Amino acid sequence: MSVLNLLLAAKKSIVSQFVAAVHFTTPFVTAYPWSVAGFGTKFANPATLPTSTAVSVAFTQSGDAVAVGHATSPFITTYPWSGAGFGTKFANPSTLPAGSTGYGVAFSPSGDAVAVSHSVSSFVSAYPWSGAGFGTKFADPSTLPAGDSRSIAFSPSGDAVAVGHANSPNITAYPWSGSGFGTKFADPSTLPVGTCWGTAFSPSGDAIAVSHNASPFISVYPWSVSGFGTKFSNPSTLPTGVGDGVAFSPSGDAVAVAHAISPFITAYPWSGSGFGTKFTNPATLPTGLGWGVAFSPSADAIAVGHEVSPFITTYPWSGSGFGTKFTNPATLPAGIVRGVAFTQIVS
Repeated sequence: MSVLNLLLAAKKSIVSQFVAAVHFTTPFVTAYPWSVAGFGTKFANPATLPTSTAVSVAFTQSGDAVAVGHATSPFITTYPWSGAGFGTKFANPSTLPAGSTGYGVAFSPSGDAVAVSHSVSSFVSAYPWSGAGFGTKFADPSTLPAGDSRSIAFSPSGDAVAVGHANSPNITAYPWSGSGFGTKFADPSTLPVGTCWGTAFSPSGDAIAVSHNASPFISVYPWSVSGFGTKFSNPSTLPTGVGDGVAFSPSGDAVAVAHAISPFITAYPWSGSGFGTKFTNPATLPTGLGWGVAFSPSADAIAVGHEVSPFITTYPWSGSGFGTKFTNPATLPAGIVRGVAFTQIVS
């Protein structure tokens, strides 16, 4: 291979990572470059801000757009994303989510749909998505979630979508296709205990985790094209309080939950057998109630959004668990961080 071809190949393999946090105070969303050294210099705020308290954030898998769920109309705000940061806000969807907070947002793995969970019936709204923004809202599912919906996730293959909500059964899942919602899957035989604030599929799509507001605070089920399997045994050491956010590592060998009550973040090894022995708590804990959690795409870092300054805390991550806390960003998020998300762009 010629030197020119080698240089071109190397250029194509450049990976840039970014992390975003959404919070209670204007500008409501804050984003940074991310590297093995930690936070870079904060990106400029978007020219058009979300309209109020922001509680959820998600990037497309390709890293070319970011969505923010927030507390007042239009309840979901989306922007182009690039290595330069936020682009000009996309037009709002022609049919908005049906009132009140957009607690959860998620893009489909292929980037052709975006969904938001919210706190007024129909409790979930989904739209086609493209480089031009929102398409015409998909029809609501024939069987709606049973209450205020607090979290949402697509399966890695994009053939299912799950919504965590208040009121039994607390988690509702549907087949998903280019036509939208299919017929609701049967509820799991053992239901989560209380409102599901967090929902996440494992990277291989063979498990689904929910974090909720009553003990054991995290529940995980096998997942297949048939839906929920028999709940995995609870971890031997439970999270210490209400489970707010949940995430699997990109390699699927760990699962973490952000929660109320110190240590505010709890992580476990994960395998086809379920939970392993809890990882040791980080040496420097988050400074308040943990709301959101996310692993970096390269699986070498974990971020926690929480109450009390610095509002976002990040650690190196490895097969041994938490490393020594990264230095706080030079410009902190402006208030309690409810959601965090990483993305990467390959150029």
